[in-house]
Amino acid sequence: MATSTMIWIVVAAVAVIAVLAALAWVARNKRNEHRDVEAEKIRAQAGEESLRVGEREALADETAAKARAAQAEAEAKAAEAEGLEQRAAAHRNEATASRDELNQQLDRADTIDPASTTPEAPRPGRHQDSQDL
Repeated sequence: MATSTMIWIVVAAVAVIAVLAALAWVARNKRNEHRDVEAEKIRAQAGEESLRVGEREALADETAAKARAAQAEAEAKAAEAEGLEQRAAAHRNEATASRDELNQQLDRADTIDPASTTPEAPRPGRHQDSQDL
């Protein structure tokens, strides 16, 4: 084989390798550009979704704050109700004591009244008003 043929074969092989390398380089650049565009699109969507997620987080925080306020209000109302129940029990005890004292006075009045038709010894449940409380 002649030297010139050998040179042409080497030149052709180098040219083919150069063309293949150039095509591979172009394909890689296109693929990277496509990936860059796709990544940017994903980042934009994530940014929009981030706003929506932030709004949902803010709503969750607001709802939790309202729940805490409602819980605090409920606890305050429960404490107020307990205090009112204690006051009612105290008033009930005072009223019962007053009713017992009143019944004793009425029994005493009936006992010492010569015109009274009731027996001298007091009977339990004689004055029905004390049982209405």
